[in-house]
Amino acid sequence: MDNQAYKHSNSENNRNSITPFFPQQNNPGNEEQGEEWNYQEFLGLLQRRVVVIVGVATTVMVGVVINLILNPKPAEYESNFQMLVEPVTDDTKVVDIVKEGNPANKSTLDYDSQILVLKSPELISNSISQLVKDYPHINYRYIIKSLNIVRIGETKILRVSYRSKNALESKAVLDKIAQEYLEYSQEQRQTRLRQGIQFIDKELPSLRNRVEQIQRELQIFQQKYNFDSPESRADQIAGQIANLAQQKQALELQLAQASANVAFLQSDEGKKAVLDSYPVYQTLNSELRQLDIQIATTSVLLQDENPNIITLKEKREKLVPIIQQESDRYIRTKRAEAESALKSLEVNQKALEKSQQSLEQQRQQLPTLSRRYTELQRKLQIATDSLNRFLSTRENLQIQNSQTEMGWQLIKEPELPTSPVVSSSIISDVIQGFAVSIFLAIGAALLMEKLDPTYHNARSLKDKVKLPLLGTIPFDEQLYKGKSQTIKPQNSIIKLSDSLPETITGVATVAEQDYSNYSTQFVEALRVLYTNIQLLNTDRQIRSITISSAMPGDGKSTIAFYLAQIATAMGQRVLLVDGDLRQPKIHELSNLNNLWGLSSLITSNLPVEEVVRKLPAMNTLSVITAGPIPPDATKLLSSEKMKRLMTDFYNTFDLVIYDAPPLVGLADASLIAPQTDGILMVVRMDKTERSVFERTLADLKIAPINILGVVANGQKSNVNSYY
Repeated sequence: MDNQAYKHSNSENNRNSITPFFPQQNNPGNEEQGEEWNYQEFLGLLQRRVVVIVGVATTVMVGVVINLILNPKPAEYESNFQMLVEPVTDDTKVVDIVKEGNPANKSTLDYDSQILVLKSPELISNSISQLVKDYPHINYRYIIKSLNIVRIGETKILRVSYRSKNALESKAVLDKIAQEYLEYSQEQRQTRLRQGIQFIDKELPSLRNRVEQIQRELQIFQQKYNFDSPESRADQIAGQIANLAQQKQALELQLAQASANVAFLQSDEGKKAVLDSYPVYQTLNSELRQLDIQIATTSVLLQDENPNIITLKEKREKLVPIIQQESDRYIRTKRAEAESALKSLEVNQKALEKSQQSLEQQRQQLPTLSRRYTELQRKLQIATDSLNRFLSTRENLQIQNSQTEMGWQLIKEPELPTSPVVSSSIISDVIQGFAVSIFLAIGAALLMEKLDPTYHNARSLKDKVKLPLLGTIPFDEQLYKGKSQTIKPQNSIIKLSDSLPETITGVATVAEQDYSNYSTQFVEALRVLYTNIQLLNTDRQIRSITISSAMPGDGKSTIAFYLAQIATAMGQRVLLVDGDLRQPKIHELSNLNNLWGLSSLITSNLPVEEVVRKLPAMNTLSVITAGPIPPDATKLLSSEKMKRLMTDFYNTFDLVIYDAPPLVGLADASLIAPQTDGILMVVRMDKTERSVFERTLADLKIAPINILGVVANGQKSNVNSYY
């Protein structure tokens, strides 16, 4: 058990130290290799889908042949004429109102539009009415279907052609059309000039109205905002703002004085100063003082009860309230006058501030008003220029309309065709049909390839799974002939003994057979696989491997069996254990009976030496078959005795290879793999489904299992080899 714990720790270390045997390098040859691989993949696709390609191509070709037989192409005759459609003097320069002029060497005719006009029913209806007398079947649709008008290069020449099953009809149609086009060209120039004059006469009133309207808008704008020009208006606003600033400064000084006067009148000193300047108050106050003097003088001579003194005191008592009332009234009047003056100044200040705000708004609006003024000036200039240009052009058009000029010229007349241009050509139609059939067949093959859920080559497998591709095993027909076989000795690295080894357990082995001969590529692929496995871990040699697959039939037992032979040929003491207790295959491949095996070791006390077999041709290769199929394989593989057996195998042999059941739906491989140095996944080309395999890898990454890499089995395309 100590050894088993040691293996678990090393298994975790192996996961972090796995490196592929052939690391990718960036060099100039990679691009060429990628192109070669793409070429090989395409050839492989064609090979895989050859039935679909042949079927689709055959079906399309049959349809093409039937169509050619049932619908043969009749012979067609073509006649044509050429016409110069642009005169030497280009009168369109005069009609061009927007542009000042055109280069003399540049064509001004819109040929695409002109060709559409020449094909219009209005233009060729007269010719059709004349042709119907001799050819009743002719109508506009019939002619336009065979009428073709093209411009010859960058020249000013149009080529008009017409095809018909009747040679005389093709020439007659073009004769009428050519005459119609010449008459059209004579009228075209005069019509264009007249239309230009009519257009200008129609547009002139609106242009004049437009100029007058813009002028009115400009006048209203200037009157509304008192706006002569942006510069004068800006100077005017600046002057008004400066004047208001001076007025505000003087008003603030007056406000300060008025506020000080109001505050002064509220104080005792202010009251005294106001009363001192009031004559009535002074007169009353003088009378009061005189009464006080009289009372004082009389009091010296008379008693207080004297009527004179009493009379004087009564006068004084009456005079004091009068003086107080008059002083209070006068002070209130002065205060009211001061406060009224202050309020008046405050009102003036608010009015002044309102005027400043109004001027500030006008100053802020000045950029907007300037832009509006500039825009009106620009519109007025544009409208005036347009009006002047229209008036000038109208005069030129009237001059041109009074002149005569040559119309279009027929430089090549229609001729009677003598030989058909289109005839029934079976060979060309068959070639075209063959090309289309091949194209459709390859498209169908590509579509089926896209929908195919399996891997087709090792390259696509490596790109998809992102795991080390440790080996690519080519397809070998010898593996599918139903024979049990081993690698022929001369194909091994060392010479193997051909003598029949003695049995260890006393159980009879099968007699030596004449083993089949395998291809060199198959043997070399297995050697590369073994070498890559050994080079995965540089710290410690891999001594136990679990070989499994995602689905049944992927060839995992075959890979395990022949990999064990290669390892034996390399000088290793190898033990091959059939861990598939459900559908064992190793005993069939090795031609050994399956009376007892791994299940017998686990369920009984049978010695290991009695179960281990030797291959007849390789006495250093030991095999333990599965034995009788148990009712519960999972229970046996998860037992402690199974773990002890695996530890003993590990300590006894140089390499132990376990053939485990498929992973999908079964837990057997997940019980064996953690006790080994890692698991090797076998993928069968053109069979293993991508979704199933990727789901299996995802499950393995969750479990404590070291994934060594994958093996592409059954590669049918050519595998690069030195031989």
